[in-house]
Amino acid sequence: MSVIIGIDPGSRRTGYGIIRVEGNRHVYLASGYLDLTSYSLSEKLRHIFFGLQKIIQTFQPQEAAIEEIFMHENPNSALKLGQARGAAIVALDIPVAEYSARQVKKSVVGNGAANKEQVQYMVQRLLHLAKTLQPDAADALAVALCHAHVRNLRKLGVAF
Repeated sequence: MSVIIGIDPGSRRTGYGIIRVEGNRHVYLASGYLDLTSYSLSEKLRHIFFGLQKIIQTFQPQEAAIEEIFMHENPNSALKLGQARGAAIVALDIPVAEYSARQVKKSVVGNGAANKEQVQYMVQRLLHLAKTLQPDAADALAVALCHAHVRNLRKLGVAF
C-alpha cells in the first residue's frame, strides 16, 4: 500500500490530488488546488512551496508525479509555469515522476487528445466519486492515477 500525490502545476492554480494504492485498487484521499490568482510571482512560488509542504505533512505520500510543461505560444507563460513547477518539485522532497499531458490523458481516458471534461469524468469513475471535481484537482488526480498505472506496468515489464 502506498500513497501518491499528483500535481498539476499552474501559475494561477496548482492542483493536487492524493490517492492510496491498495493492490489494483485506487482509493481517493484528497484533492484541491492552491489559488494563486491574487499573488505576485514571488508570492505565488512561496504559496506553492508552503501549501504543498503542508499537504505532504498531512498525507505523507511516498511517491509523487507531476505534469510536464507543454509548449506555450507565449514564452512568458511557459517561464511562469516552469517556475511554478520548480517550486512544486522542491516542496515535494520525495522522488518525483514526470508525465506529459498526453501520457496522463492516454492512461486515464485511453485517448491522448482527450478534453478536460473527459478527464474529469474518467477520474470520477475510476475513483468512484459522486461529486464533480474541480478541473485542476481532477487533472492532478489524473496525474496520480497515471503514475499508479505506469508503476504497475513497469512491475510487469511493460514499457509506457
